[in-house]
Amino acid sequence: MKRAIAISGGGPAVGLSIGTLKRLEEAGITFDVWALSCIGAWLGVAYNQAEEGQGITASVDFFRKIFRDDRTYSHFPIPTVFAPDFIEETQRTLSYMMDPGNYRNLFMPDKITQAMETTWSMMRNPRSWNRGDFNSWMLNQVLAVNPFSRFLTGMMFQNKVKGLARIFYPDSSFLRSLDFDRLNGPEKPFLYYNAYNITQERLELFANKPMAGYGKVSPQTLCACSALPYIEEPVQLGDDFYCEGATVDTVNFKRLLEDHPDLDEIWVSRVLDYGQIHSPENLYDSLNNLIMLFATTTSEHNVQIFRQHAADVGWKGKIVEIAVSPRINYDWSHSNLGHSIAEGYAATDRVVAQYLKERLQAGQSHHPHPRMPLADRDMLALHPFDPAFDPAFGHVSHIAEQCLGA
Repeated sequence: MKRAIAISGGGPAVGLSIGTLKRLEEAGITFDVWALSCIGAWLGVAYNQAEEGQGITASVDFFRKIFRDDRTYSHFPIPTVFAPDFIEETQRTLSYMMDPGNYRNLFMPDKITQAMETTWSMMRNPRSWNRGDFNSWMLNQVLAVNPFSRFLTGMMFQNKVKGLARIFYPDSSFLRSLDFDRLNGPEKPFLYYNAYNITQERLELFANKPMAGYGKVSPQTLCACSALPYIEEPVQLGDDFYCEGATVDTVNFKRLLEDHPDLDEIWVSRVLDYGQIHSPENLYDSLNNLIMLFATTTSEHNVQIFRQHAADVGWKGKIVEIAVSPRINYDWSHSNLGHSIAEGYAATDRVVAQYLKERLQAGQSHHPHPRMPLADRDMLALHPFDPAFDPAFGHVSHIAEQCLGA
């Protein structure tokens, strides 16, 4: 049997997919093709570059370096690899300050005069003495015309800094911890991920094995695959700039059936769910919602569209979608990583039980066998995640501790 797994982007929700892989590994369910995007690509690379039988251990060890311990994270909610390029940003700031063109239009007497007239008008009109009008006055009649604030604002938003952080540092020990050469072994599955070429305005794919239409998997392309706009700087490959492919294709199904029409099953771990989104309490929550709301919508629609695409092209295989737990958060903390692994494991355990039951009822062996009969090729229904389910039963209760070594 030939299987593929699609692991979506989802940043700090990656633990769900780690738990999924652990349960599938225990069930002896392996994959010939890995279709990946963003954090899913990092997981796919970390898992498959490991020594045989060490995929989960290597993956957890790798992501523990990205997530922070809870005490540190409590007042520094930034993952360890989102490091700004402090040296280059200093150079860019100095360059901005030394450019004579950036001092033009700082002092605008006519605008200052208009601001003073508006201020005087507001002072005489009690109806404008409210919070909304006051804040508008501060923005437009004070800050927007003040030469000093105009210069600082321009320096913040108009210098050459293209993101809050930079992830691709070619000589970093973080990237060197992944052995990309191991991905080239003949025993390795076909692994590919996406990145969006901003310059050429197109989605591109990168794989660990030569195939027409695919670039080469490398530390640089992996960073390009997860360069989320504004958060991380675009990554330059040749003359082109790339950003995160998950922004347009969160679950990377592109060319999956076209290049692998003999697939019997496709398993999907999309990790994001609307139930994970909550009303923000601070800017950190608001930023997470900004990122995750679009990704949740895109990932859900990707699966729906892919189901229709599979039917349209006449593919007769089975799509098995892992239910997504809403009971996680978007903290890059060790506790959230461990909890997500347990939740992903528990959700996958339920799907695997149903999967094996259906195979048994169909009189099929769980081990590799010829292509499934037509009667068993219908798509496996998505089993809603049971909010009352308690992963404290059996060995599932210790899954996070086992993985994290707690």
